[in-house]
Amino acid sequence: MDSSKKTEEFYEKLKTQLYDTALWPTEYLYKFIVLSEGSGVKDIEDLFNDLGAVITTNASKNGKYTSVSINVRLKNPEQVIAKYKEVAEKVEGVISL
Repeated sequence: MDSSKKTEEFYEKLKTQLYDTALWPTEYLYKFIVLSEGSGVKDIEDLFNDLGAVITTNASKNGKYTSVSINVRLKNPEQVIAKYKEVAEKVEGVISL
């Protein structure tokens, strides 16, 4: 099975879980990890700024990585998944948690 099919299956499972566990619209917490050097943190912040998100960052112990937590109110699981895909597409080397 190729990775794109696995990715789509993952997102379908996530969408089902989100519908089963929350009443929409609701607050959703994203967590990402990026290299501290470069534009990763700013790129992620730019993708969420227009949604009224609360964004916090925390550098790793050695400063090489930065975690980015984003709390944002979204209408439905499709919006959650669309943002995950947008971040993966536009932010180089991002790790989604």
